Amino acid sequence: MSTPYPFTALVGQDDLRLALLLNAVSPAVGGVLVRGEKGTAKSTAVRALSALLPDVDVVAGCRFSCAPGAPDPGCPDGPHEPGTGTTRPARMVELPVGASEDRLVGALDIERALAEGVKAFEPGLLADAHRGILYVDEVNLLHDHLVDLLLDAAAMGASYVEREGVSVRHAARFLLVGTMNPEEGELRPQLLDRFGLTVEVAASREPDQRVEVVRRRLAYDDDPEGFAGRWAAEEAAVRDRVVAARALLPRVRLGDGALRQIAATCAAFEVDGMRADIVMARTATALAAWAGREDVLAEDVRQAALLALPHRRRRNPFDAPGLDEDKLDETLEEFADDDTGSGDTGTGDGGDGGDGDDGGDDDPGPGGGGDGGGGGLPPQAPPPDTDASAGTGSPPAGGEAPEGGRPEGAPAGVQQPVRAAEPFRTKVLSVPGFGDGAAGRRSRARTEHGRTTGSRRPRGTLTKLHLAATVQAAAPHQRTRGRSGPGLVVRRDDLRQATREGREGNLVLFVVDASGSMAARQRMGAVKGAVLSLLLDAYQRRDKVGLVTFRGAAAEVALPPTSSVDAAAARLESLPTGGRTPLAAGLLTAHEVLRIERLRDPARRPLVVVVTDGRATGGVEPVALAGRAARLFAADGVASVVVDCETGFVRLGLAARLAGELGGTAVTLDELRAESIAGLVREVRTGNERKVA
Repeated sequence: MSTPYPFTALVGQDDLRLALLLNAVSPAVGGVLVRGEKGTAKSTAVRALSALLPDVDVVAGCRFSCAPGAPDPGCPDGPHEPGTGTTRPARMVELPVGASEDRLVGALDIERALAEGVKAFEPGLLADAHRGILYVDEVNLLHDHLVDLLLDAAAMGASYVEREGVSVRHAARFLLVGTMNPEEGELRPQLLDRFGLTVEVAASREPDQRVEVVRRRLAYDDDPEGFAGRWAAEEAAVRDRVVAARALLPRVRLGDGALRQIAATCAAFEVDGMRADIVMARTATALAAWAGREDVLAEDVRQAALLALPHRRRRNPFDAPGLDEDKLDETLEEFADDDTGSGDTGTGDGGDGGDGDDGGDDDPGPGGGGDGGGGGLPPQAPPPDTDASAGTGSPPAGGEAPEGGRPEGAPAGVQQPVRAAEPFRTKVLSVPGFGDGAAGRRSRARTEHGRTTGSRRPRGTLTKLHLAATVQAAAPHQRTRGRSGPGLVVRRDDLRQATREGREGNLVLFVVDASGSMAARQRMGAVKGAVLSLLLDAYQRRDKVGLVTFRGAAAEVALPPTSSVDAAAARLESLPTGGRTPLAAGLLTAHEVLRIERLRDPARRPLVVVVTDGRATGGVEPVALAGRAARLFAADGVASVVVDCETGFVRLGLAARLAGELGGTAVTLDELRAESIAGLVREVRTGNERKVA
């Protein structure tokens, strides 16, 4: 096993280290979700944490890590007699993004279960992670059904495996840590809520701190064991402190004053449900234990709020994460009580409340990361006073200025970006036919999960048994197999795999007209609002999205296909308008984007949404050229929808004509709203059905 990068040698990342340590002290906090750009030592910090966890006592030979003093009475390897066992280090188990359900929860040998009545169970990663750490890198890319299974097990402390009436249950209590890059897509809000704490990380912009990151990383790469040895004393000190805090935790008192502050804070920030209150209470208690105190103070409540609430107050994927600290301080002060302490509500003794950063990589010991300062960790050079939460952001929308105006210094013909109108719930757009793409919520597809529609012979490993079809296949052969009494002899050739129908996620490629005609009569705000609404719909349906814009003399790929609707919304908000309408260039650019994406992910079917009034200007024969470009999509069988943005009393019907060339359908901005959903689905499918006939 390679030598992990020492946890105490990480540079900065105070909040990340504190959140991980609090979960090490009290796993009931519920785990950590680490959000941040690539190369910020997210993975390094998690892998380094496992070395700080105390060793665990286990029953010798038990595959489910039962504790000798209190073995699980329902353990599949049991029953175990209470007594002595063996000691081993706490495990850190990694869940790959492409893991199957059987790899996560374990698998039953269906053939032996049917033929011999034997529960032959092979444990999965949840069993391996029991009483240790389960680490999910890129958790936002994990299939939804796997995330559901994972978080349910984390919440219940047990894993259940059910296969056609045969079931196995085993304990599965672990520290759940997920890392993600928001640029690659967000988690659903209900899944965000299942992580106890969240931390935003970013690379430091301070040269001295970045130099220290690189220096330590190079030293570690040259001699991992020697580098780890130089930090051994600091590692041992933190490990001892974790053990002491665990022992102190049951004696920590959470008074009524602190509970009132917690409840008032959750109410003030309008978080849904009661999970936030419970997580804040457990986090504040762990903070007090980490600081060596038996009473929870206001500063513990404040730090707990900063870690437990930011991801719970987001109302949609375009809301910026974070917490208004002035509002937090006002709430804590208003509901302060004597038993929560009279000190200020700034960063408490428990913590690394700063936002120091780290510039390391994500993988084995990415250079750097954090040791740090707060929370009683070994001292190092103090982190600079930088704002780690500064994001890339998007240029300010110019909704205040007249739509026809242009920003100072901008080229002639380029108008001020306008603010998008309020988003709305859109009608359902789907791709006709059946797909085989990644699990999602848009178009019909053959999937591993969903309603059973039939059966087939298994190709490879049997995953979902169709019991009735299996019995039907085996029944005619019972006499030749020597079966004369009750019972059924089942052989491998009799097994039938259930075929299921579910939903897939698609690639929704937006082709947006940003020409001068679209800016006329203050239309662009409504257009952006419509596209933003479709982006929200794509987020909820687990699609990838891309954005192509065209204006002036050319088209550009404003956003290559990505799972991050946040990035698409930011590009949309800053989209300028003006100039002629090179419709053909926009369509040809979109066609090339689809060609490249088809090579990367051939199973994901595209849906092209063209947002335009249909006018084509500029160049030689622009209308004819746009028609030829549109017919390329029809020839490839690409599902398409044209959002007709034409307004006014006199309408030319050009968008509808374009939809006909594309082989799709046209809808107006008003028709895009979610009244009469079934009608639009029927129109879209009818318009595209001939392409799959």
